[in-house]
Amino acid sequence: MVSNLIDKIEETQLKKNIPEFRIGDTVDVHVKIVEGDKQRVQIFNGTVIARKGKGINESFTVRRIVNNEGVERIFPLHSPSVANVDVKRSGFTRRSKLYFLRKRAGKAVRLREVWTDRKK
Repeated sequence: MVSNLIDKIEETQLKKNIPEFRIGDTVDVHVKIVEGDKQRVQIFNGTVIARKGKGINESFTVRRIVNNEGVERIFPLHSPSVANVDVKRSGFTRRSKLYFLRKRAGKAVRLREVWTDRKK
């Protein structure tokens, strides 16, 4: 009974227009940033190394290299601060978590590209 009520409330908070992306894809995450009374959108570009959770609790981790230093951010998928997710490139992986990329540097971080119908 209680879980049915919680599921109904969570269903109203879920986003409807989430693009299909997988582990290994290179994405642009458009994040809303509030500074004082102003609001702007900042783009975080990187490779999706993990997805976890279900429903309203679903989140994904994006990793990129900035000044030879790895930067990872965890984004809640249904958060109002995540404005948009654009898939730029699909990478071929055989793992569900790409934590091994943390130990790699330079060209070793690249993933083989998958050619799909999304590339149109």
